[in-house]
Amino acid sequence: MFLSVQLSCYPLKDDYKQPIWDLIARLEETGLQVVAGRMSTEIFGEYDEVMKVLSDAMRWSFETYGKSVFVAKIMEGDRRPK
Repeated sequence: MFLSVQLSCYPLKDDYKQPIWDLIARLEETGLQVVAGRMSTEIFGEYDEVMKVLSDAMRWSFETYGKSVFVAKIMEGDRRPK
């Protein structure tokens, strides 16, 4: 099953940009299709792989940068930009 995910990360710190950039870079290294936008990042791929990547990325972010709020919209299907 193919998933389309829209993920936003809100680090709870004054210097919020670096944690976001590092998270996006980490997502891009996974081999999934990642489209970074101004307010959220879109991730596309097979269900099991996407869910594992999301879990690993959020855990890494918490362990590396501390408290953050993540907002994810997850949809079954291929919503990649054409």
